[in-house]
Amino acid sequence: MNRGGLYRFYEILPGALSWLTLILIVVLSWGLPTAVSIFIILFDVYWLLKTIYMSFHLRSTYVAMRKNLKVDWLERLKDVPEWESVHHLVIFPFYDEPYEVVRESFESLAKSNYPFEKMLVVLATEAKAGESAQKAAKKIEAEFGGKFLKFLATTHPAGLPGEVPGKGANEAWAAREAERLLIQPLGIPAKKIMVSVFDIDTHVFPEYFGCLSHAFLTSPDPLRAVYQPVPLFTNNIYQAPAFARVVAFSCTFWQMMQQARPERLTTFSSQSIPFTVLRDIGFWATDAVSEDSRVFWQAYLRYDGDFRVVPLEYPVSMDANVTSTFWGTLKSLYKQQRRWGWGAENIPYMLDGFRKNPRISRAKKWYWSFHTLEGFHSWATNSIMIFALGWLPAIIGSGDFSRSLLSYSLPQVTRFIIGVSMIGVATSAMVSIFLLPARPASVKRINYLWYVLEWILIPVTLIVFGAFPGLEAQTRLMLGGRFRLGFWVTPKSRWREADAV
Repeated sequence: MNRGGLYRFYEILPGALSWLTLILIVVLSWGLPTAVSIFIILFDVYWLLKTIYMSFHLRSTYVAMRKNLKVDWLERLKDVPEWESVHHLVIFPFYDEPYEVVRESFESLAKSNYPFEKMLVVLATEAKAGESAQKAAKKIEAEFGGKFLKFLATTHPAGLPGEVPGKGANEAWAAREAERLLIQPLGIPAKKIMVSVFDIDTHVFPEYFGCLSHAFLTSPDPLRAVYQPVPLFTNNIYQAPAFARVVAFSCTFWQMMQQARPERLTTFSSQSIPFTVLRDIGFWATDAVSEDSRVFWQAYLRYDGDFRVVPLEYPVSMDANVTSTFWGTLKSLYKQQRRWGWGAENIPYMLDGFRKNPRISRAKKWYWSFHTLEGFHSWATNSIMIFALGWLPAIIGSGDFSRSLLSYSLPQVTRFIIGVSMIGVATSAMVSIFLLPARPASVKRINYLWYVLEWILIPVTLIVFGAFPGLEAQTRLMLGGRFRLGFWVTPKSRWREADAV
């Protein structure tokens, strides 16, 4: 990809805006402490109102999701004409994760309440993962391959030109192989195939494919949409330390709040997309790390803005970030958040695409440009401004400001507003308890109290595992060259129940 000229400017833009904001807060706290103090108070009030507002969205999606989990979607689907014509292609990209992780995901797939003769399943391995990955794929095929209409294990070659090693390149290879070896020989129309791509640790809930098929067949213009489930990072949540648990639920809650605002929803992680869309856009990007969010912009630009995300308000579950040691988990957690923060690489792709496509309305361009930039800017700056820089004018303010009433009141006002905003955090804490999977015997009921109290860590997690990795990712994008991030595979593991905390 040519990253010169305006494209390079667009890469610099997110990091430049974030750093300019933080630097100005520090400089103006000394030079114009009164103005900055007023700004901080107004910003804290805005953050409080936004927290309360977003908590309503969280509750809305939670209620809808609980309701959808109780529906027999296959039975409801049978009332929809031509439902039996829909087939599902399921792709699991696999690197070198433990066999137990892979088997659990296929076990959940095999428990789906959906006709297996309508399902094509691909286990997409990497050649560079070595013989152990191939052996795991053969074991999975021997145990589960016969359950579905077709099963295919693909092997993505290493070192193909123009590719960034990672999930996107593997998924694209697997989809093309599935088209060549499964779809074309079977003669299934592309417009009747839904492609679901799941991380290898993804557990599918029993009614997922019924819910997805129903959404696909009843949505207006279904071939101009991608279908997004709610990601629950709960497979191993009882084994996660407090920091990892809070971060895992924070990510889930953000996605739940976005599902209540579909006009701003883009793709993330697990997703389901019509095969015709994938074919039209050339499948997932092979030169991007954040292929899961890039695919939305590929389609949005390809269809001149006539594309959207349909929220399913139905979950799939994945692993929380857990390694064998506490410090290893914190390190892995930071790297995972930094990789997600690298999603800022889609900003220059989006802006450059808008510049080159006159068929997308100016209103849509401005809407998405503002909200996407604002989202990544908030990710990298808001928690730092609220929790770390809110008292700065009172500490370094020049002149007589340190002796003024505003200087005395600023910390107290800020502390009060943050305290009130914890109402929204309390909502998150309670919802997190309801989303926990069945309690293992090694976990006592009293632990639930600690699971609620650990949300007091939210200021730390928002900064250390939110703003910092987000800011680092934007800074690396801004600097370019050797600072650019490649794909980082989140470690997966399975502990015995006795190791749960």
